[in-house]
Amino acid sequence: MSAPLMPPKSSATPVALLLVLEASTTAGSVALIADGARVSVRSVTMGAGREDHLFPAVQALLAEAGATAGELTGVVCGAGPGSFTSLRIAASLAKGLADGTSVPLFAVSSLLLAAADAREALPAGPAVVHADALRGERYVLDVSFEADGRVRSQSALQRMTLEQLEHHAAGRPRLAVLSSPTPDRETRIVSPSSANLPYVAASAWSGAVSLDRWEPEYGRLAEAQVKWEASHGAPLPSHVVP
Repeated sequence: MSAPLMPPKSSATPVALLLVLEASTTAGSVALIADGARVSVRSVTMGAGREDHLFPAVQALLAEAGATAGELTGVVCGAGPGSFTSLRIAASLAKGLADGTSVPLFAVSSLLLAAADAREALPAGPAVVHADALRGERYVLDVSFEADGRVRSQSALQRMTLEQLEHHAAGRPRLAVLSSPTPDRETRIVSPSSANLPYVAASAWSGAVSLDRWEPEYGRLAEAQVKWEASHGAPLPSHVVP
């Protein structure tokens, strides 16, 4: 039987144990991060019509590491942008785990988790990471790779056409999430893995969010909401009035 992946519990220094969930694309993942270092990671295929494999992956991950949910010191959730349904599933699970274990919930940009995938391929400096936003558009985030090996955002999330992205990137390295309609223009294809959290600047995710009010950054309205509002000629109500 293999030894547990977690450091010995008798250690004099308490272990900061974070559970990280990322489900902004079809390439979902869950990871355990102990004292800033990856302990273990599991990949999860997300997508419409699929069974929820995220929670079973969390259970398997904890068991593999010889840890329990009660030992977590925090939960981190990929905040998007990306798939509306998958982000909702991950956010709901993250909130439930944080609430059930009485630990803080943190949110991190999924585009930063993706950009960190290129940390060993790019020198320190600026870059642009972008992902499919549907309807011929891309979600775009300006980032910077620092000398300490971590990546941080340099702009707010933007949405633009491929033509606008071409002008916006202006010679900077381009990182496309999972795929690109113009692969010859990309410096690297990247994936937003939960295991990349240690390579994202702590300032980008270390402020706890409200369990009651926080929602992922979907990037645009869900297709169902767009259709409802178009057919009714009015915004979808945010609550039901009795």
